[in-house]
This record gives sequence, structure tokens and C-alpha cells, in this order.
Amino acid sequence: MNVTAEVSALIETLHQAEARLEELTAGEADSVMNHDGRTILLRHAQQQLLHSEAAKQAVILQLKAANETLETFSYSVSHDLRAPLRHIMGFAEVLQQEAGPSLTPENFKHLAAISRSARRMGDLIDALLTFSRTGQVELQTARVDTGQLVKDVLEDFQAETTARNIAWTVHPLPSVQADHALLRMALVNLISNAVKFSGARADSKIEIGCLASENDEAVIFIRDNGVGFDEKYAGKLFGVFQRLHGQSEFEGTGIGLANVQRIVNRHGGRAWAKGVVGEGATVYFSIPNAASAS
Repeated sequence: MNVTAEVSALIETLHQAEARLEELTAGEADSVMNHDGRTILLRHAQQQLLHSEAAKQAVILQLKAANETLETFSYSVSHDLRAPLRHIMGFAEVLQQEAGPSLTPENFKHLAAISRSARRMGDLIDALLTFSRTGQVELQTARVDTGQLVKDVLEDFQAETTARNIAWTVHPLPSVQADHALLRMALVNLISNAVKFSGARADSKIEIGCLASENDEAVIFIRDNGVGFDEKYAGKLFGVFQRLHGQSEFEGTGIGLANVQRIVNRHGGRAWAKGVVGEGATVYFSIPNAASAS
């Protein structure tokens, strides 16, 4: 059982114990047992409650320890891996400058591959750090106008898309209770994907909207008419470093959608996707109207 499941089970046990205490103290058991019987049950429920609280505190300590380990890992990645990576890139550049006249075209090709791989490793390190920090930052929730937020995000994409013929459709969007910075990060990832994967289309279409409210949650979607994907692989989309398209086809680290899912999950929501190969994809995410943020 993972930590999340353990916490959920413990909280459920706690709720059951509290409900049993309320039932007993309200006198609803009067008709089925005597005073001694009620006393025994009450003591049992109190013991169960204390046990649940102790177990819950133990799991909280485990979570804190795991977070500390993650912070140590992030520091190690940031410093211990970046130093040799900088050396690789630096010496590759020096070699290209100083030995340039004596290098064959094949040598230059190999040197370019070294530099390219080093830059990609740097991108992966940055993405991994961003992913780890997304789970550590404390949520600062407030009412967020997602319509205005999408408008702000799209302005950041103007320089990147000015040479493209993209037909944008943005429907009215709701306000939600969310962390503004993290929600912005999720939208940037999703819109960036839509722009990237529809890049081969002469008539790119990107639509952003909201489904009718279901289960007391806001469901926002980003739809494109790009390369799409085979839905039998939909489960891989939100995994870390999972890619359905090769690096030679589309650049990226394979962490963007994993970040989206982590952000949405922390708000008590969910993320999923639908697609058709060659016709496009739609990514959905939900934010509870009364966000149960963690």
C-alpha cells in the first residue's frame, strides 16, 4: 500500500471511530444494549480513535522524512550533476574552437552530438527539479479567474506563434479555488503541447473551454488538431519521462504532463486525455469547486 492509500485508510478509520462515538453519545444504542455494554463499546471506540490518530501521525512523520529526502535529492541533482555537465559542454566548445582546423566533418558531427546530448541532459535536469519542487511547495489557494489566466498565458506565446496560422477559440471559463502559480504552470504546459503537436498543420486549431459542471467540479479542456495519439497508450501520457513521439519528431522532456497531473491532484482534481492519431488530442483537468487542496 502506498503512502497516499495509507493516509486515506487511516482517515477513513478515524471518521468511522468518530461517527461511532457520536452514535453512542447520542443515545441511539439505548434500545439494543445496557449501560455496561455501551461503556464497553465507547471505550473500544475511544481506543480505536487513539490508535488511528497515532498511526496517522506516524505516516505524517514518514511523509516529512520522504520530503526531506526529496529535497536532498534535488540539491544533489542541481549541484552534483550540473558540475560535470558544464565541464562536458565547456570542453566540447574548447575542442571545437582550438582543434577546428584539424577536425574532419565526421569529427565535427560527433562533437555536435556531444554538445546536443549535454544540452538535452541539462533540460532533463531542469524538468526533473521542477517536477520535484511542484510536490513540495505549499499551496496558496485563492479564487482564480481562469479566463483571465488563459489570456495572460496566451500573451506569452505570441512571439512563438506569430509566424503560425493558429485559429484560437477560447470559450468562457470559470473561476476556481486554486494556487494561481501552479495552475498557470499547468496551463503553460498544456497550451505549449497543443502548439507543439499541431505545428505540422497549415491550419492549426486550438480550443480552450470548460465542460458543463459535473460532480461539483470545473472541468477545463485544451483541444488541438495536431498529430494526436493512440488511446491505448493514454495511460503513459502522464508518466515521468514518458513520450509517445520521438525526440527527433518533437522536442521535450516527457515531464510536462506529469507536472500537470501532480498539480491537479494536489488540488483534489484529476487529469485525463483523449486522442485520435492524425486528428488531434484533448487534455482535460478538473478542479473541485470546493477545492480539497493538499
